[in-house]
Amino acid sequence: MKKVLLVYLRPYYLRMVLGFAIKFFGTILDLFLPWILAYIIDTVAPTGDRRMIVLYGLAMVACAVGAFLMNVIANRMASAVSRDATRTIRHDLFARVMHLSAAQTDAETKPSLISRLTSDTYNISNMLGRIQRIGVRAPILALGGIMVTLTLDPVLTLILAATLPFIVLLTIRTSAASIPLYHRVQEAGDKLVRLVREDAAGIRVIKALSTTDTERARFDEVSREVIQCEKKASGLMARVGPSTSLILNSAQVAVILAGAVRVASGQCEVGRILAFMTYFTIILTAVVNIARIFIVFSRAAASADRVMAIIDMPPDMLVLGSGETAPQNAPAIEFDGVSFHYGASSENALEEISFTLQRGQTLGIIGATGSGKSTLIRLLMRFYDPTQGAVRLFGQDVRTLPAHTLRAHFGAAFQSDTLFEDTILENIRLGRALSDEQVALAAQDAQAYAFVTGDKEGFDAALNIRGSNLSGGQKQRIMIARALCGRPDVLVLDDSSSALDYRTDAALRRALRERYADTTKVMVAQRISSIAHADLILVLDGGRIAARGTHEELLASCALYKELYDSQMGGLDA
Repeated sequence: MKKVLLVYLRPYYLRMVLGFAIKFFGTILDLFLPWILAYIIDTVAPTGDRRMIVLYGLAMVACAVGAFLMNVIANRMASAVSRDATRTIRHDLFARVMHLSAAQTDAETKPSLISRLTSDTYNISNMLGRIQRIGVRAPILALGGIMVTLTLDPVLTLILAATLPFIVLLTIRTSAASIPLYHRVQEAGDKLVRLVREDAAGIRVIKALSTTDTERARFDEVSREVIQCEKKASGLMARVGPSTSLILNSAQVAVILAGAVRVASGQCEVGRILAFMTYFTIILTAVVNIARIFIVFSRAAASADRVMAIIDMPPDMLVLGSGETAPQNAPAIEFDGVSFHYGASSENALEEISFTLQRGQTLGIIGATGSGKSTLIRLLMRFYDPTQGAVRLFGQDVRTLPAHTLRAHFGAAFQSDTLFEDTILENIRLGRALSDEQVALAAQDAQAYAFVTGDKEGFDAALNIRGSNLSGGQKQRIMIARALCGRPDVLVLDDSSSALDYRTDAALRRALRERYADTTKVMVAQRISSIAHADLILVLDGGRIAARGTHEELLASCALYKELYDSQMGGLDA
């Protein structure tokens, strides 16, 4: 929390100081009002001088108007600072999330990252605004009110001052206990976001399988957990306001009784008692507001810890220095004794993977679900680092290449890829400096041109989120066009043609063969027909290479490959 206040508020210190000054003088004008009223009642009114009464009345009006204007200006400045600082925090957090490694994203989970970008930054924004608005005004009213009451009647002020240590102790202890509770609230919120994301993404499956009641029960369970955590945290903080009011109201009763005795004995005047009670109300309101600020602060402190934990997270995939120069005729891709496991798992997802692929060649990867096909692609593009061995691209270890240099070699269409709510043109271009002609040519090679131009809007046709207004085959062709558009050195197609019919798949393979002969291609597929033409085919089984070779070699030597071929092709030539 301290770092958030120091780092992200530093550019706004001057504006905050000016706002604090305006808020300070506005609050002082508020404090003048009861004092002027007491002076009118005790000093001016007994003289019967109407002109002076009107004059002091106008002074009260001037103080009220001045306080109103200054508070409005200060509040607007506070809101602007809160808005701008939160925007910077959210920008930095988003930028850091975009650069988290896949392992870090897995550890933190996507729902948690979403919560930190939304609810946590909102809590920080709310705190920054309130600290500048109420956090300045309330202490000034409380301390200023006490100081003014000292000038009115020191004895009565001592009664009031005796309650303050109890209020301070109550607030501090409650706030310290509440921060861990608000951590749990946010973590429970992460679970709720995760469940909502899952159900929203799988709504069609849920309806098709009539599992709505099951999902509702899951949601109720998670929702109850959120409610319980929120009740504990809110219940704890809810004690502060009533407890503070009880202490201050008890003190007010004592002040009234003592004041009555002092007025009866002639030690104090009625106007001063009236002003004192007004100041007491101001102090009571200010102290309650301070207690509320601690509630907001406690929630924001938990959120700030979560936000800064991501922003300060060190990169875990550093670029390693290498003084070696890549050999002239180095393979395009080389896996050298690569093994890998996810996170804390002790079971390898890939084990002892070794192969080489020359420039312009095509690698086909096939295997059962969970055999490690997509994991191999992730290691190739350095979404993860191998736990053993090395992955080389054009003779250089991928760990020695900066991320932007490494990824510039690739064009990729993944198994669970995403289309954005934008035009087809921008979904293919994806922010890159590519011409309309390059986009059209890539769409043609990906066999997407016909259906795109068949619509009257063509490439300017708008897509829904995740391309829900396209068929599965159309979405895959758009994503393949995106991968082809930049004319990459290495083309990665991770089971991205599974929804294509055999004719379209064959046309795509022909276009890749004829127009991308110099591009090294890595194709993960479930269908043998998609990779039968590959220069090298890897058959993965349980994270290991069960067999390797060309299509003809595997038909003759690999029973697993032959079984897949017979089941898919019925003995026909691929």
